[in-house]
Amino acid sequence: MTALEILRRYFGHDAFRPGQKEAVEALLAGHDVLGVMPTGAGKSVCYQVPALARPGVALVISPLISLMKDQVAALIQAGVPAAYINSSLTPGQMNTALRRAAQGQYRIIYVAPERLATDDMAILVQQVGISLIAVDEAHCVSQWGQDFRPSYLGIARFITSLPQRPPVGAFTATATSRVREDIVRLLALDDPLALSTGFDRPNLFFDVVEPKDKTAFVIDYAKRHEGQSGIIYCATRKSVEALCQSLRSRGLPATRYHAGLDDDERRRNQDDFVYDRAPVMVATNAFGMGIDKSNVSYVLHYNMPKNLESYYQEAGRAGRDGERAECILLFSQGDVQTARFLLRGGEENEALTPEEREAVYRQDMRRLESMVGYCRTDGCLRACILNYFGEENPGRCGNCGHCVGDFVTEDITRPAQAALDAVAQIERRYRAGLGLAAVTHALCGSRDRRTLQLGLDRMPFYGALRELGQDRLRAVIGFLMNGGMLRQTDGDYPVLRLTDAGREALAEGRAFAMRARRQEKPARPARAAAPVAHEDDEDLLSALRSARLRLAQKERVPAYIICNNAALADMALRRPHTPEEFLAVNGIGEFKAARYGKTFLDVIAEYEKGS
Repeated sequence: MTALEILRRYFGHDAFRPGQKEAVEALLAGHDVLGVMPTGAGKSVCYQVPALARPGVALVISPLISLMKDQVAALIQAGVPAAYINSSLTPGQMNTALRRAAQGQYRIIYVAPERLATDDMAILVQQVGISLIAVDEAHCVSQWGQDFRPSYLGIARFITSLPQRPPVGAFTATATSRVREDIVRLLALDDPLALSTGFDRPNLFFDVVEPKDKTAFVIDYAKRHEGQSGIIYCATRKSVEALCQSLRSRGLPATRYHAGLDDDERRRNQDDFVYDRAPVMVATNAFGMGIDKSNVSYVLHYNMPKNLESYYQEAGRAGRDGERAECILLFSQGDVQTARFLLRGGEENEALTPEEREAVYRQDMRRLESMVGYCRTDGCLRACILNYFGEENPGRCGNCGHCVGDFVTEDITRPAQAALDAVAQIERRYRAGLGLAAVTHALCGSRDRRTLQLGLDRMPFYGALRELGQDRLRAVIGFLMNGGMLRQTDGDYPVLRLTDAGREALAEGRAFAMRARRQEKPARPARAAAPVAHEDDEDLLSALRSARLRLAQKERVPAYIICNNAALADMALRRPHTPEEFLAVNGIGEFKAARYGKTFLDVIAEYEKGS
């Protein structure tokens, strides 16, 4: 079969997406590939199609068990003989998988990078022909990436040990130029075809909100999106526990995930989320990498992540089926301090020298500054993300909170100049400087113990911005920091400092204007980014979803493995009446059509009969 015939037969698509055809053709011709493609762009097709076209067995190196299980389940449902080999298997299951693999019963095998160095794997690759190697989440090989994993450094040695080197495809969703260079070098890719299909996810609506009460905001949002699947990321385990309990106490079906839970509970909670028994997942960043759940309608960040790579990867878990989804970050100045603390207290990587660890820390701090810049920008949020990854963009997307939100431009000259002057006076009196909290408390006339102990109540600027309030003042100071007028020092106790630009602005008495949102609620998306069924078809969609759920329960797989939301919407639009017409539904291949077609066709016929 040709690559296009394989795509149609197993995956139900009539054409490749941008970048897929080039990657498939290169791997089929025996060339290496480096593919940087956003989540939802179809990276897996780039290696699954050539794996089925080339003789032998394809190895897919993947970092997480959950990813392997999802991918293998989806392949089996599509009629592809596949398996995974990792630590979740019992000794008996492992022996069975290895025996079947040696007998050539699988076309695609997913394997954890740690397994590559085992004797069992060394024996297996001598018994079967390896048709190609795909390295998923390839950014994990770079110490400059956000998910560095030392086990990835052994992949190149494993490839060299093979009797015959197959083509190698390395794929990732987010990678800066430095990380891309590391991927090529550390995986020893041979003059690879470098593909970047762009980082934009048009179906995702981005927004940044600064609510007075984050928990109340999340509860209200979850209630308004009840029945939809969503992920809420928190920076700490404590926040996960508190927020999950708050949601449950309001009757919202939430579950939790963090490294402090035992393995059994993490597995149960993840399954509850994947199978939609608990459609709201509250988690730290320990959750999600490799989760292939296609029907996530929103991702909320309760706290600001430490860098834009992590944020975009986590937010990108929404809308994998191409349907419209929302990604909202709840920002507060305290998030910056939390992120700094987490960076300073992170586990040291023993694979790095002290000099390398210091270099990584400095880069982490620079990446944190870019993340804070995203939260404080008054421009297009999508443009900010794409600029960070070096991608050209029009500057206004029309589908983010800053492009469609209700904003007003305010003259903040007086509070901005007062804040700059206060920092200047503090620098003269307190050589070590003072932190953001001390500055805001003093300017707002606070009588707290520390303000009085420091004697700030006797400073000329004390209480100068009392009417502004601390929340508003922090926004003004954040504006000055984002504009390069103020900066925070590194270290355990960061302090505010004037920059040269800030001194110049203070001396000139420069005017300042800040664009601010009228309300704290997120703006509504301006448009739907993906085709949806007509409103009249909502009853039909509901009936199709119910049928899908029954099939999923019978097969004991997540509902999206049967087919995703986009496929259901296409069914509702096309309303096929015959098996041949059902095959035309986007995302339905021959195996799924033969297995599930009658069920869905009966639902459509029954609906039309009732109408």
